[in-house]
Amino acid sequence: MAHHVTLLPGDGIGPEVTSATLHVLEATGVEFEWDTHQIIGTAAVEEERPELPDDVPASIRERGVALKGPITTPVGEGFTSVNVQLRQRLDLYANVRPCVSLPGIDTPFDDIDLIIFRENTEGLYAGIETYDARLEIADSTARVTRRGSERIVDFSFDYAQKNGRNTVTLAHKANILKESSGLFLKVGREVAQRYPNVTFNDRIIDNMCMQLVMYPQEYDCIVSTNLFGDILSDLAAGLVGGLGVTAGANFGDDYAVFEAVHGSAPDIAGQNKANPTALIRSAVMMLRHLNETAAARAINTALREVYAAGDVLTADVGGSSSTTEFAENLAERVEEKMAAQA
Repeated sequence: MAHHVTLLPGDGIGPEVTSATLHVLEATGVEFEWDTHQIIGTAAVEEERPELPDDVPASIRERGVALKGPITTPVGEGFTSVNVQLRQRLDLYANVRPCVSLPGIDTPFDDIDLIIFRENTEGLYAGIETYDARLEIADSTARVTRRGSERIVDFSFDYAQKNGRNTVTLAHKANILKESSGLFLKVGREVAQRYPNVTFNDRIIDNMCMQLVMYPQEYDCIVSTNLFGDILSDLAAGLVGGLGVTAGANFGDDYAVFEAVHGSAPDIAGQNKANPTALIRSAVMMLRHLNETAAARAINTALREVYAAGDVLTADVGGSSSTTEFAENLAERVEEKMAAQA
């Protein structure tokens, strides 16, 4: 039976990395029925439609799962991030970013296996802002709630327990932000007591950043508030080669959106140069979510083989191959893995 999934190719390099990802998914033999929405973000605004047309969240509510390419967000002006809007409208409160080393990528560390859990709907990203034009003073409110804190911390512990992870570290700034960050830490300590088999500790956010660039192997699962989690996610991605090779997913109680977390890279759009690894790894997360574990394992194993071989890689990771060549090589290996498992 085919899986019914919403597909958002995005813009910039989005359609290219999405096409490559679909090619690799086809190689698994898993069947999908895609509900594709091309008009979103800038493309929608150009047609005088909302940047997040109502039919997009409606499709995800109907199907429960979406695969999403990058969507451009205007800097400093223009419409609010479609990514943020989608998370808030579907209550996708848990952003999950596994940062796992791939062989063959030249990085300071070669054995990273971290997962960042970021609260996705409140904090500074709640968008509660005021501006006093007379005095030119801008204020932003970092809203932290007990409910929001509890569900993201509980999500991280539950994920750790179900996936054989040993430790959850909570990153905060409770020494200075005693009310907002203090509430997050307090709730974290309470939730930790429900999971006696998972070790809990906490780190002040600035120290957490230093620890990650010096001793990343000592950390397992890290959970934090929206802004801190956003920063830690990119920092951790840099440890394994950058956003171009890092998966991402957003979970709520009812829906899940799997996405490439890198930008839309309009400077190379249409040139068949983009690295589709990030979206492919996100698709692996989607396959696991859909209980297609054999297919997920086949892609993950084949991907590591491609990187270890190093002869068909895109330019951002030291190769000279095109998006299409990379996807075709990976798809061939995936077909072989699936045949061997049959």
